[in-house]
Amino acid sequence: MKRVDFELSEEQSLLRRTVRDFAEAELRPHSREWDERQAFPRRVFSKLGELGLTGVCQPVEYGGAGLSLLDWTIVMEELACVDAGVALSLAAHHSLASAHVNLAGSEEQKRRFLAPLASGMKVGCWGLTEAGSGSDAGGLRTLAVRDGDAWVLNGSKNFITNGGLADVAVVMAVTDRSKGKKGISAFVVERGTPGFRSGKKEDKLGVRSSDTSELVFEDCRVPADNLLGREGMAFVDTLRILDRGRIGIAAFSVGIARAALEASIRYALDRRQFGHPIADFQAIQIKIAEMATRVEAGRLLAWRAAHLADCGRNHTAESSMAKLFAGEAAVEVALEAIQIHGGYGYIKEYPVERYLRDAKLGTIGEGTSEVQRMVIARQLLHLRPVVR
Repeated sequence: MKRVDFELSEEQSLLRRTVRDFAEAELRPHSREWDERQAFPRRVFSKLGELGLTGVCQPVEYGGAGLSLLDWTIVMEELACVDAGVALSLAAHHSLASAHVNLAGSEEQKRRFLAPLASGMKVGCWGLTEAGSGSDAGGLRTLAVRDGDAWVLNGSKNFITNGGLADVAVVMAVTDRSKGKKGISAFVVERGTPGFRSGKKEDKLGVRSSDTSELVFEDCRVPADNLLGREGMAFVDTLRILDRGRIGIAAFSVGIARAALEASIRYALDRRQFGHPIADFQAIQIKIAEMATRVEAGRLLAWRAAHLADCGRNHTAESSMAKLFAGEAAVEVALEAIQIHGGYGYIKEYPVERYLRDAKLGTIGEGTSEVQRMVIARQLLHLRPVVR
């Protein structure tokens, strides 16, 4: 029988220490300021590239680190534990934009687009969501029409992470309305292309250091060579990308939950009431125990899904389970952290209020909790794939 191993390898332990040290030195001193200013730290992104973290799972020959998806969960947890906004921006860049190029791109496209993305020279974003098609990913309205040696794009994308600053956008558009989901194609659109611009920047509840903006396409001519993958295959490719991307978001949620737990433990040991640290009180102990259990369970679900993906096995249900549980657990843990802190948990001098605001994104982005439940159930019941 194959042994089940819950320990990280020496290389993975080193990766965790490296990312943790980086986050403590480069992110923690500025996290509150970036949150308040909604400021994306572009210089930090460049430093992430220098560490090889902008292309963790991308092939070495295209500037990536060539590591596993399990390695990626380690990176996401450590970054999100300190600054969830930076972690989210990296996830959109790595697990969505770069991953799509790596999955569907030609050799020429990988060298042209993936290499600078994986190395951190350029920032990527992924344009799927629209005002009228959130969970209904097949209901896109953005249209791409072939015109000679180019495609002309018209439409807009909403809630796009990195949308206001990305150098490269991977965009889904309808190329044949009559074919439904089989008429959706993907295109690489570079910043500076006439007719392509960023629109409204969103003023968000949480993950505020991550840029979220609209993408607008007005008679935007994209070279035919920028069609990513086969025409009409983008919807299928999108589902595969989201299956893997949700593992990273699960680890993102675990990181936030861990931050809330660690802050609560420190506070409980330091705060005194009735002559005792509040850690002596059973009510606090029960909360800490439940919080810690949720963190551990979320991490193990994320690791399991990552392991299955790394082994080339189907992991659709497991990825959704990890994201569903970890996302909702992070909200619950952050709420308890505020309760443990009492009045101090409600003010910005303490970080737990930010953890709650950041955690909520994990139940919405890359498929809501409701959609995850549908995906899981349909996988178990062998029903047709849900629109997700």
